Amino acid sequence: MKNFSTKYFKSDIKSGLVVFLVALPLCLGIALASGAPLFSGIISGVVAGIVVGTLSGSQLSVSGPAAGLTAIVLAAIATLGSFEAFLLAGVLAGVLQIILGFVKAGVLSNYLPSNVIEGMLAAIGIIIILSQLPHAVGFDEMHEGDYWFVNAAGDHQIFTTLANTVNFIHPGAVIVVLASLAILIAFLKVPFLKQMKSIPGALVAVLAGVAINETFKATGSSLAISPEHLVSLPVPESMTQFWSQFSLPDFSQIGNIDIWIVAITIAAVASIETLLCIEAADKLDPLKRYTNTNRELKAQGVGNMLSCLIGGIPVTSVIVRTSANINAGGRTKLAAISHGIFLMAAVLAIPFLLNLIPLASLAAVLLVIGYKLASPAKFVHMWRNSKKFQFIPFVVTIVAVVFTDLLVGVGIGMAVSIYFILRGNVKLAYFFKKDKHKEGETINMELAQEVSFLNKAAIKQTFAHLPEGSKIKIDASTTVYIDHDVLQMIKEFVTEGAKERNIAVALVGFRKEYKMENSTTYVTSVVSDNGEPVSPKVVTNGTKVPSNILKVRELAVV
Repeated sequence: MKNFSTKYFKSDIKSGLVVFLVALPLCLGIALASGAPLFSGIISGVVAGIVVGTLSGSQLSVSGPAAGLTAIVLAAIATLGSFEAFLLAGVLAGVLQIILGFVKAGVLSNYLPSNVIEGMLAAIGIIIILSQLPHAVGFDEMHEGDYWFVNAAGDHQIFTTLANTVNFIHPGAVIVVLASLAILIAFLKVPFLKQMKSIPGALVAVLAGVAINETFKATGSSLAISPEHLVSLPVPESMTQFWSQFSLPDFSQIGNIDIWIVAITIAAVASIETLLCIEAADKLDPLKRYTNTNRELKAQGVGNMLSCLIGGIPVTSVIVRTSANINAGGRTKLAAISHGIFLMAAVLAIPFLLNLIPLASLAAVLLVIGYKLASPAKFVHMWRNSKKFQFIPFVVTIVAVVFTDLLVGVGIGMAVSIYFILRGNVKLAYFFKKDKHKEGETINMELAQEVSFLNKAAIKQTFAHLPEGSKIKIDASTTVYIDHDVLQMIKEFVTEGAKERNIAVALVGFRKEYKMENSTTYVTSVVSDNGEPVSPKVVTNGTKVPSNILKVRELAVV
C-alpha cells in the first residue's frame, strides 16, 4: 500500500514513539482540565491514533484530545448533569462531522491565507514554550495540554502562572530539564548523533530524566522529584477495575435540546480546528502533499463517534502532535497509527513504568518543538520575503492567538488579512494622471485572468478618473472569468457613463456569452519605464500587447 511505504518504515515507527511520549501527558492533562475522567483522555488518544490515523487522508496529521475543546467539554458536562449525557453529545457531534464531510465543507480550508496559518503555527510555538516553562522547573499548577490556562472566572492565567513560577522552582526538575535539553540539542547538532536514525533523541532525553530522578530517590537526595511532578497514569489493580474505566453514552437523553446544542458546538469547533491543523500540516510537509479535507472530516467524525461511544472525550487533528511527528521524521500515516498502538500497549502493560517519567523531561521535548514552530528565523523569513499586507496579518495572528485562543485569534488574523486583500484590490495598478496623458491617445486597461467582485472598486475608480473626451481600450483577451457585477458595470459604463462624458470605448477579447461588442484596431497609450508617455502604437486584436502598456494586472486577488 502506498500509504505505508517501506522507505519510511523505520522513521515512521521512531516518530510514532516520540509522538507517544508527547501525547501521553497531553491526553491526561486535557482530560483533567476538561473535568472528565483521566482514562477518557487515554481512550480518545488511542482511538484518534489508530482509527482516525487509518481513515484520514493526511499522511502527517496526528489527532487526539485538543486543548481548544477543554472549556467546551468542562461547561458541557456541568450543563448536561453527567459525563454519560455528554458522551451522547460527542457521538452526535461525530455524526454531524461525517455529514459535513459528505457535503464537502472541507473546501473552506482552501480559503485560509498562508500568512494567517504561518502566524497560527508561530503563536502555538510561543504558547507551547510559555506553558511548558513552569513544568520545566517543577511548578505544575497548569495541566499538561491546557495551553490557554483559564481559571473559573474565565481569566487567562498563563502569564500570572509564569510570574509565580519563580517562587516554586524545584532544583531537581531544573537539572532534569537541562540534561534533557542538552540531549535533544545534541541529537540536532552533533553529526554522529544526527545519523542515528533508529534512536529518537526524545526517547533518550526522557530515559535520562527517569534515570536522574531515580538516582536522586535512591540516594535520598532532596533533589528527588515528588510523584505529583511525574506522569500520573491510572493503574488498575484488576481487570474488573480496568473495564470499569470505560463509560457508555446515556441515549435516553437524545431528545434533550441541550444535548444537540453541545453536539453542534463540538462539531463546529472540532471541524474548524481540524481544518486549521490540516492546512498547517500540509504547509509543514517536507514532501509537499495535499490532504482531502472532506475525507478528513469524515475520519474525525468516525473517531469522535467511537471515542465517545466507549467513554472517551472528543478529538481533533492537533498541531502539537502533528509538528512533533514531522520534526521527528514521520512521513506517512504509519507514524500516527503507531503512536496510538504504543499508547494502548503502554497503558495495558507498563503504566507503573510510565509513571516514573518526570514532567520536566517531557517539557524539554515540547520546548524544542515550540522553538521550531516559533524560531526567530521564521520571523526574519516572513519580514524579508513578504510585503507589508502579508507580514502585518502574520504578526496580528500571533498576538491574537497568544492573548485569546486559537479560534478567536485566527478569526482576528483572517479579518486583518481580508482587510489588506480588499485594500490591495481597491488600490489601482496605476492612478490616471492627466498631465501624463496625451490628448488623442488611447488608454489601455488589460483585465486580469480572473476578475472577481473584489476588483469592482478598482475598475470603478479607473472609470471615474478618465477625462472627458478620452479613449480607452478594455482588453479581456487573457481573461477566463469576469464576475457578473463587474461585467454589468462595464456594460453600463459603455452604454451610459462613457456616452455622457464623450469617452470612446473599445472592447477586445470579450467572450461571446458576455454579449459585448468586440472591435479590432485601436491606438494604445504606451509609457516608458519612468512613467513618461511615448509615441502611440497601433495594436490589432490578437496581437501581443507590449509589456510597457498601461495595465491593471494587479486587480487580481493575490
